[in-house]
Amino acid sequence: MKTVLTIAGSDSSGGAGIQADIKTITAHRLYAMSAVTALTAQNTMGVKSILESTPQFLADQLDCIFQDITPDAVKIGMVSSADLIEVIAQKLEEYHAEKTVVDPVMVATSGSRLLTEGAQQKLTERLLPLASLVTPNLKEAECLSGVEIRQKEDMVCAAKKISEGIRGAVLVKGGHLDDSADDLLYVDGAEIWIRGERVDNPNTHGTGCTLSSAIASNLAMGYSVEESVRNAKAYLTGALKDGMNLGHGSGPLNHCYWL
Repeated sequence: MKTVLTIAGSDSSGGAGIQADIKTITAHRLYAMSAVTALTAQNTMGVKSILESTPQFLADQLDCIFQDITPDAVKIGMVSSADLIEVIAQKLEEYHAEKTVVDPVMVATSGSRLLTEGAQQKLTERLLPLASLVTPNLKEAECLSGVEIRQKEDMVCAAKKISEGIRGAVLVKGGHLDDSADDLLYVDGAEIWIRGERVDNPNTHGTGCTLSSAIASNLAMGYSVEESVRNAKAYLTGALKDGMNLGHGSGPLNHCYWL
């Protein structure tokens, strides 16, 4: 049984964060573990409040996991403060974690900001360099690179800029481009375009969490980074096509559509 650890915030409505990650990992028939960085009171319409874990409690969670059931891959999502980011970085180094996917969650699908201003520098300096793969959407890629993205050429420039400070690959998700749903995987200086089908579905709550967890699941199963991204994108496309419709805002996905 392969195992995947998700380090992220909890979503009380079940569509994103830890809940989406566990559903995705389980749908891939792997064993899911979690370290909770924050509790959020949120739904499909927005985030009402956030209660962070303390750095010590997050460290305790990670120690308990790595000292007992070593994860085959790690996915990192919402981490809203610099102190928590530092704890995660220290523990990844201490336990020599491999196959780490970092989804730099800065803004929720609803538009609510989930990362404090002071934490962005810590994320860039400490966490991204430890990642096997970083998966920013267009807005996050703009924040991390300083490049304004309006077309595919801009995605390439942003990916190159982000890759300068990390050892792993960069996946710039192009789902918010007007004319395409293609993603750019930038690996060791190579540009690999992952073609995407634009699905007419306004319910996209938790898509970033779902994709990064699916990638981590595939990495845990032994697939390459490119294979993992392609498999995960196909899984996410299927979940969007399922057309589940819950809530009054941007609704969640049916993570178990293929079971």
